[in-house]
Amino acid sequence: MSFPIAKPATTVWHADADALIVIAANVTSLGHELDTLVKPYLTVDARMTSKVSLLVNEKAPGQRLFLAPTGPLNRDYDDVRRVYDAAKLAILEAKAAGAVRPVLCVTGVDIDARYQHALEVAYLGACQALWQPLEARESLGEHIEPVQCVFLVNADDALCTRLNALAAGHYVARDLCGTEPERMAPPRFAEYCVGAFSNTGVTVEVINDRDILDRHYPMLSTVARASYAVERHHPCVIKLTYEPQGDVERTLMFVGKGLVYDTGGADLKVGGFMAGMSRDKGGAASVAGFMKAVAQAQPAGVKVVAFLAVVRNSIGSDCFVPDEIINTREGVRVRIGNTDAEGRLAMGDLLSELKDQALKEVNPILFTVATLTGHAARAMGPYSAYVENGPARQANVSRELAQVGDLWADCAEVSRSRREDFDFVKPRTLADDVLSSNNAPSAVTARGHQFPMAFLNIVGGLDKHGSDSETPLPYVHMDIAGSGVEGGDWQHGKPFPATISSLFAKYC
Repeated sequence: MSFPIAKPATTVWHADADALIVIAANVTSLGHELDTLVKPYLTVDARMTSKVSLLVNEKAPGQRLFLAPTGPLNRDYDDVRRVYDAAKLAILEAKAAGAVRPVLCVTGVDIDARYQHALEVAYLGACQALWQPLEARESLGEHIEPVQCVFLVNADDALCTRLNALAAGHYVARDLCGTEPERMAPPRFAEYCVGAFSNTGVTVEVINDRDILDRHYPMLSTVARASYAVERHHPCVIKLTYEPQGDVERTLMFVGKGLVYDTGGADLKVGGFMAGMSRDKGGAASVAGFMKAVAQAQPAGVKVVAFLAVVRNSIGSDCFVPDEIINTREGVRVRIGNTDAEGRLAMGDLLSELKDQALKEVNPILFTVATLTGHAARAMGPYSAYVENGPARQANVSRELAQVGDLWADCAEVSRSRREDFDFVKPRTLADDVLSSNNAPSAVTARGHQFPMAFLNIVGGLDKHGSDSETPLPYVHMDIAGSGVEGGDWQHGKPFPATISSLFAKYC
């Protein structure tokens, strides 16, 4: 793992740096002597106010000064992502120029509270831009990620320690999500996780015995049925647990969707829509990434439990088909509506098990994280969609996470679970208890990203733990289909570690 380590710096002229990156809201007013250095260039190049510029200056570290304007920050719709984007552009220019130890300064962005974490966000943006795919690093060598560290002006050791934990989590999430389906087939996904959490406070359990999977996770095993014909594609459940030292005050519990490849199954994806489906493991990747950040930060008072459903939805003579009825761990009979709605099946029994465990934990909150529906991407664009149950809504779980996310360039929209969602999945006959989905694409289905939460609520047994229950359990379904990759390009876009920064900033 070779992401650039964050280190503190007290001045822009840091002696160990080899370049200076200045991210500014107004490049004509940078403060202190930088204005004197930049003024002659501004008089001859108006482009400096709108693009990253390299200025050669003897005083700057490595004689390289990169000036990166953010654009306007004071409008109602501006947010800290303008800083994030400026940092991404600037670090790539610095890398291309040969810098490996830049010092990063953010100035002139203290307009209001929206930008209180601008420096941290700039660093995370730089890390996002510098990441290269795991397959590329293994093929070409780690030197393709040459930047060693980033010195942060006005950061202290404590802040850099937290940022490095968060950056490590982002790195793991990008690796797991962005790697092709053979290199990150279920057994190798598990192998990566075992390595990522070795010598940490996180315990790892990998369940890959078919008899156990059939018995305890029948929906996941149904999704995986055609994949059993190929040994290297066999599914697994990965359980990660972090126990803090001292008393537990809050328990965070996750199920992550880890579809290492989604062909659509019998409802085969055609017309080019299968490309990019190796990233359908983005939910499990983000959960594992959050756990990596937790493992490195070791927060007090917070216990974290994560179950990852790692499986391949293959097509073959033994694949499951629509109209089948599956008996689940919760005792609910599920009629299959469409085999391309496999993520909710893979997660459902794990959510049921997690629910049972949650009843014994201290102040639990349950989450499912998944690249689940095209509807989330269509309805919310590049934002995560949070759909919550009654107890979570009463506790403002999603709204508070979304507010934190706005400060950390990890933005989300809050959705509500409605009666129509439960009506949508209600049984049509006495032969079954719930319908997994309709047979139309979610993107053209009304409430296409909300009704799957109702399904998960039922098959996970959380419908018995709503606000009217003696044991209410807050539950939030996080659909990251729109936010899990940059630019919505699921085949070629760089994975984005959605939800990790929000969860880390809120709970750790």
